[in-house]
Amino acid sequence: MSNHKNVNALTAGGVLISLGIVFGDIGTSPLYTLNAIFTSILGVKDGVASHPGTITNDIVLGVLSCIIWTLTLQTTVKYVIITLRADNKGEGGIFSLFSLVRKKAKWLILPAIVGGCALLADGVITPSITVTSAIEGLTNKFDIPVVPVVIAILTVLFVIQQFGTNLVGKLFGPVMFVWFTVLGVAGLLFIVKDFSILRALNPYYAVHLLATNSKAFIILGGVFLCTTGAEALYSDLGHCGRNNIRISWIFVKITLILNYLGQGVWILQNEGTFVPSSKMNPFFQIISSHFQVPMVILATMAAVIASQALISGSFTLISEAVRLNLWPKIKIVYPSVSKGQLYVPSINWMLWLGCCSIVFFWEESSKMDAAYGLSITIAMLMTTILVSVYLRSKRFPKYLIAIFISVYVLIEGTFLFSNLHKFSDGGWLTVLIGSALFTVMWSWFVARKIKNRFVKYVEIEDYYQILSELSSDESVPKYSSQLVYLTSANFKTEIESKIIYSIIQKEPKRADVYWLVHVDVMDEPYTLDYKVEFLIPGKLIRIDFKLGFRIEQRVNLLYRKVVEELVKNGEIDITSQYTSLNKHKIAGDFRFVLLEKHLSKFTKLSFYERTIMDYYFILKRLSLSEERSFGLDSSYVDVEKVPLIFVTPDDIELNRLPV
Repeated sequence: MSNHKNVNALTAGGVLISLGIVFGDIGTSPLYTLNAIFTSILGVKDGVASHPGTITNDIVLGVLSCIIWTLTLQTTVKYVIITLRADNKGEGGIFSLFSLVRKKAKWLILPAIVGGCALLADGVITPSITVTSAIEGLTNKFDIPVVPVVIAILTVLFVIQQFGTNLVGKLFGPVMFVWFTVLGVAGLLFIVKDFSILRALNPYYAVHLLATNSKAFIILGGVFLCTTGAEALYSDLGHCGRNNIRISWIFVKITLILNYLGQGVWILQNEGTFVPSSKMNPFFQIISSHFQVPMVILATMAAVIASQALISGSFTLISEAVRLNLWPKIKIVYPSVSKGQLYVPSINWMLWLGCCSIVFFWEESSKMDAAYGLSITIAMLMTTILVSVYLRSKRFPKYLIAIFISVYVLIEGTFLFSNLHKFSDGGWLTVLIGSALFTVMWSWFVARKIKNRFVKYVEIEDYYQILSELSSDESVPKYSSQLVYLTSANFKTEIESKIIYSIIQKEPKRADVYWLVHVDVMDEPYTLDYKVEFLIPGKLIRIDFKLGFRIEQRVNLLYRKVVEELVKNGEIDITSQYTSLNKHKIAGDFRFVLLEKHLSKFTKLSFYERTIMDYYFILKRLSLSEERSFGLDSSYVDVEKVPLIFVTPDDIELNRLPV
């Protein structure tokens, strides 16, 4: 709890860190937002405008007003003021939010999974478009091959992930502070040339544009790009704290608006000749020619920082999904001791492959705009649903919750429909990626429910005497001194029938002490509690671990830590009972038994359930084994295969023929 309070404390260092971690994505949106909007308005294709001369004072003011009020309503009000209140012990993000409300209704798993998949799909587009937009700034002065340079930068970025970003991360804050300062100053230098641009602060121009322009929906699809990084505000709550994010956002928003207004002045000054492209991007046009190269370098650094934040966010999202049983168990590496520092190799290289493919396929940032924004609108809608349930759980007045839902479903629903026109131009890609990710999460979740449905529990008290006698029966060869089973039984009075079958019937397993270990994933992120129950003193012991959804489930280390505590307190004796070893006080051996379920061909499931389970077992073969995922040493782990559903003789009808 103290760490939580420290993170939430408002400090100059905390504000600077927030600039580096939280606002990379939304902070680089001026690189491409107005370029994308006016590409749609002018109907630019292959560098030629289909509707030249359509840029007017009202259109520019209307577009800028839409951007300003989108940043205000969507980012400031929804995320900075409202959503940051959904603080899960200092952590944020869609799965942290889901953990806060999942007990309210079972169907909430659906928006959580959809939102998580949409965010991961967005993670493939963001690095591609931001780095490409930055490097394209060099084409104003130099004739360079953009694609190879972008691929090289992205490759270096993904390669360094395995070493951790703790050292580099310390530079993020100062670099982004310089970036935002330059954004504001560059915009201000053009605003002073035409103060009439400040009329865009009036929402009338946004309403007028949307009400009168025939391309209003298409324009909104581009306007949405200005707020695509808003979800990161909430996802990075645990790294920076609510107060630091809120204060730093004031500075960020002012500089963003100044830059957009400055770009607007330049567009009005060049309305007759402006054709959106990499060589006539208003972002770089408002920068003096003497500072073009330094600005490209700074923009590239900002783009890399934005990409880094999104990659790290993807790692965190997947690790949470694994803990919540929404994703197959995969290798997760912790390259440093810093909180939140983790590396997921499979996701890292999946994102790298996706980013490089997009850069090769579209080559220009203006063509990537079409694939950008569609998935993130879906993620924002899912967050709106979960936040509304959270507000209800906190007993906010119903009329306020109704206003919140109505306003943001309307705003985000409108943005979603305005982005649908991008589907055929590239939006299909993020929908395809998101859908593929959804099949994995949904199948893993449903398969677990199907498996749990067929788990049969028995009263463990009925077997106390048998287990005690088996432990003392020297006619049965000793299997292990300490025999450990992982159990999914939530109550100490129950045990899976398959565990009893494994101990007593399959191959009688005599042990000095039988251990049952149960892991319960808690709604809080960093819980590390355990409870010990002596079911049969000295013979049968149960340990319940209560671990937060961000805690690595290293069962081997956790179990040994508990055993050491029990030995130290004199509560158990793990000395080997073999005569030759006992007199020298040698500790007995430990052995884990894992029961691996498989699907029998005789299993009676519906077509849907059978398909889900077949897909589940394919994913399971591609994921980490049970022993590796729980951090167990395979040298003292036995894996027993058991059918998911036992077929009993009662299920078979035979006719005996007379002799």
